[in-house]
Amino acid sequence: MVMKWIVLVLAVLMYALIVIFPNRKSYSSLGAALLMIILGVVSPQAALGELINWDVLMIFVGSLVIAELFIYSRVPAVIADSLVIYSPHVGIAIVAILMMTGIISAFVENVATVLVMAPIALALCTKLKMDPTYFMVGLAVMANLQGTATLVGDPPSMIFADYAHYGFNDFFFFQGKPSIFFAVQIGMIAGALFFYGFFAKKGGRKIELEREQILTMVPTVLLVLMIGGLAVASFVYGGISLFSGLLVMVLGFTGLLWYWFIRKEGAGKTWALVKELDWDTVLFLIGIFVVVGAVAAVGLLDDFAGFLSRIVGNQVFFGFIMILAVSVLISGFVDNVPYIIVMLPVAGKIAGDLSLQPELYMFALLIGSCMGGNLTPFGAAANVVSVGILRKQGIGISFRQWLKISVPFTLLTVAASSVFIWLVWR
Repeated sequence: MVMKWIVLVLAVLMYALIVIFPNRKSYSSLGAALLMIILGVVSPQAALGELINWDVLMIFVGSLVIAELFIYSRVPAVIADSLVIYSPHVGIAIVAILMMTGIISAFVENVATVLVMAPIALALCTKLKMDPTYFMVGLAVMANLQGTATLVGDPPSMIFADYAHYGFNDFFFFQGKPSIFFAVQIGMIAGALFFYGFFAKKGGRKIELEREQILTMVPTVLLVLMIGGLAVASFVYGGISLFSGLLVMVLGFTGLLWYWFIRKEGAGKTWALVKELDWDTVLFLIGIFVVVGAVAAVGLLDDFAGFLSRIVGNQVFFGFIMILAVSVLISGFVDNVPYIIVMLPVAGKIAGDLSLQPELYMFALLIGSCMGGNLTPFGAAANVVSVGILRKQGIGISFRQWLKISVPFTLLTVAASSVFIWLVWR
């Protein structure tokens, strides 16, 4: 019992430090993980061999490399330019760019997606003499929305896939039913309609832009190979496998060799690309895997699941709404990765106690925690990046301005996606 309280205090302290120092979140998680090992809650062997999911980490790192090279290729910028040029008027052009941001983010890390789309949005706003504030908010929230859709879109999706033994294909169809991907697309349609209403007043004229030039198609080929390879691995192995992790890492490493030797960018630029990857999140995930493993080892997850089960009772709809609403609120202020890791087994146990398909509550958890990050300017890394880009342009954005977009967008997208989940998976 004493050890259980010690672990609980350490876990709560870690969460508090993550909230207070979000830019140093890896220090908090790794420090807590080290203390769990020193205290003997988990052994070093268990931490390295069982708790840390190296397959997820390999997929994450490999996909980050491919995403950076995809941005370098200028293919996304060329597609965005074409959308603008062929759109009949400004409102549709803006919505088309926002939807494209979401689609790219389903396969490319959210922050990378915002970084590649931001210059396009800013150039368009300059040409139209338009304040880019709400356009940049739109880029962030659309990227976060679609990051939930596929296995490679965002770390929470990878964590969910590992826990639920989902492969790449299972995000599209599972047990003969449309899966989480389609729930997110329903949400995206609702979000696109919201943005069309918001930006429709921007005029009815066509826009002329100078087209970007594609540098190379090789990163696009690597991205397609990654998606296709994960689909095949999902069919053959089921869930996230060692093959999946190695496949994405090999493709990422191949891309680095191509960038260095074939593109002749040299060792300096290649090393700079590697250094600029999101290593903080990689280290953060390593620590979180160990800490949550320790929390589970002392029985805290079972205690929490039992507590929530007693609150829910036999009220299935209440349980669904509770998980959804709590996830949205918490993820608006706290990093959703540790929350997802803690809550997945809890949501699954509650669903099991009610003799439900676990997807009903786990999908609600995934939707709420990922889309809830849109609520505040600091609820997701993509939000922070968007605010930073605006600041570099000499434009400040208040909390209230962010909420003007984020609240209606989050409510609409979460509602649309959750109705789909309820109707399909109840």
